[in-house]
Amino acid sequence: MSLTLLKSSADGLRLKNDAVAVPALTSHVRPALVLPELQARALLDAATHEDVSAGGCFSAGPAGIQRWSGPWNGPDGHKGDAVHLGSVDWTYDTPAKHWALIYRAMVTQEGIEHGETTLSVLLAVLALTGLSIEGDRVQLATPPVRDPFRRQVG
Repeated sequence: MSLTLLKSSADGLRLKNDAVAVPALTSHVRPALVLPELQARALLDAATHEDVSAGGCFSAGPAGIQRWSGPWNGPDGHKGDAVHLGSVDWTYDTPAKHWALIYRAMVTQEGIEHGETTLSVLLAVLALTGLSIEGDRVQLATPPVRDPFRRQVG
């Protein structure tokens, strides 16, 4: 599949079919788990140490950590036969500056097939630094229900 973006290049932008994870299970962490910035940074550092490209099964990014079935063993450091099992997502400076708020755990269909749940993915990520699921919590407002009378576009 090829997509040209504002005709900026002759080749355009090439999208990978497996680049975006499709959640099979998503769980909003309620009440949300709150980490001081130092704990969030330690979690990212631990995930980076256990990175899929270095023999581990985690992939850290600014918005969360992905859990994979194993290290990426494909050519040139690509995923090979490793599959994305799930992710833990967070946001920074919520509920206050210098805090990170874990608000969602997600499992892919492959994760379900490997026996993962949203809880097991969350626990695996927290275990990177020995954090407990019983950490500090904050009660967030429940997102509003979608308006059933709003017309869907497309």
